[in-house]
Amino acid sequence: MKRPVTRRDFVAGAAAASALASIPTAVRAAMGPNDKFDLLIKGGDVLDPSQRLRGVRDIGIRYGMIEAVEADIPVARAQKVITATGRLVTPGLVDLHAHVFPYGSGIGIPADELVQHQASTTAVSGGDAGANNFAAFRRFVVGTTRSRLFAFVHIANIGLTGFPIAELYNIDYARTEDAARTLAENADIAIGIKVRMSENVVAKHGTEPLKRAIAACVMSGVPGAKIMCHIGGVENAGLMSEILDLLRKDDILTHCYSGAPNLQNQFTNIVQDGKLLPAALAAKRRGVLFDIGHGGGSFDYTVAEAAIAQGAGPDTISSDIHVFSGNTPGMPYLTWVMSKFLNMGFSLEDVVRMATITPARAINRVAKLGTLQVGAPADVSMLEVVEGPVEFVDTRNNKRAGKVHLRPVQTVAGGIAYGRPYNAPFSVR
Repeated sequence: MKRPVTRRDFVAGAAAASALASIPTAVRAAMGPNDKFDLLIKGGDVLDPSQRLRGVRDIGIRYGMIEAVEADIPVARAQKVITATGRLVTPGLVDLHAHVFPYGSGIGIPADELVQHQASTTAVSGGDAGANNFAAFRRFVVGTTRSRLFAFVHIANIGLTGFPIAELYNIDYARTEDAARTLAENADIAIGIKVRMSENVVAKHGTEPLKRAIAACVMSGVPGAKIMCHIGGVENAGLMSEILDLLRKDDILTHCYSGAPNLQNQFTNIVQDGKLLPAALAAKRRGVLFDIGHGGGSFDYTVAEAAIAQGAGPDTISSDIHVFSGNTPGMPYLTWVMSKFLNMGFSLEDVVRMATITPARAINRVAKLGTLQVGAPADVSMLEVVEGPVEFVDTRNNKRAGKVHLRPVQTVAGGIAYGRPYNAPFSVR
């Protein structure tokens, strides 16, 4: 007897169909020897960790897709050319934790305004919207933004509209069924559920908000739905271990190196008294993703250095950029945060991987995102590797000297450059 189709089957099929629809293989196959690329990125130092590719290459783009990556593509074969000589060329940077719901969230910035500062082509809204306003994010922001946008649905139905007022002091805002329904109805762009677990957000509610968020992921029926769990100073030292123990493989621990204290000025993060919590190491080993989420108050060098030395290195680098964090001395633009880790001993390939293919796989909504493979969406970031003395500061005023940083130069999203060379007629994708 044939098994009946369930909602879970339908959601999985819809997500798969959406991903497949993004690769027009027939279009690519139709390019003949006399056809021209729409855009040629010429002579850049290409670094693509997804292919272990590093070297001078030309990138030919046609119909919004990567059509060719070759040692030399003649300029005559292209309609428009960007000269990238001396620039680092990477897959489009993916910011796994940003706040990009202006007008509907208390802290959101338009994603396209961030491009000149961090060369990102994809951004994930870190819980700006909950069940009550996710439709507004989808209808009025996603559809009018050049950057690729995805989102975590906040477990609180009001999302971050009330910021700076904490959204979960009243636990009644954490409506599991509403969050699950919103996730299921928007499975093409919604990754999972966001929950903020620091004491200044959840008060004395312990692990209950996280338990409701996990339940919403399960209830939604969306395959692979994951948690993005914000941590900072939690109510007491033991609670951090309880939070870590609840997280599942592929869930995301954001602000993983936060050093923010709780309301009693106690330091209750994953490093306590200089030692990494066993629960943090266990979470790392079972596949919980450790995400930076720098922000304006959530990255502490002393926590990061201790955690990394004791086996809990980062998996993804994200900005947690918003209207408040963007004004702080830590300057948490994505490329600047990448630069901090570049100067902490991580290789250039490491930091590019943590801002391209690894977060792209965590999203898993667009086939071949985070790579420059032929047939991938033509999202490309061009950076300058600037050598020379530089000083970095974290969110607790710890400073570190550096010798190099990354500076955004130009960005191409969906095959279309931001700025020159302009398309005629002008189009964005």
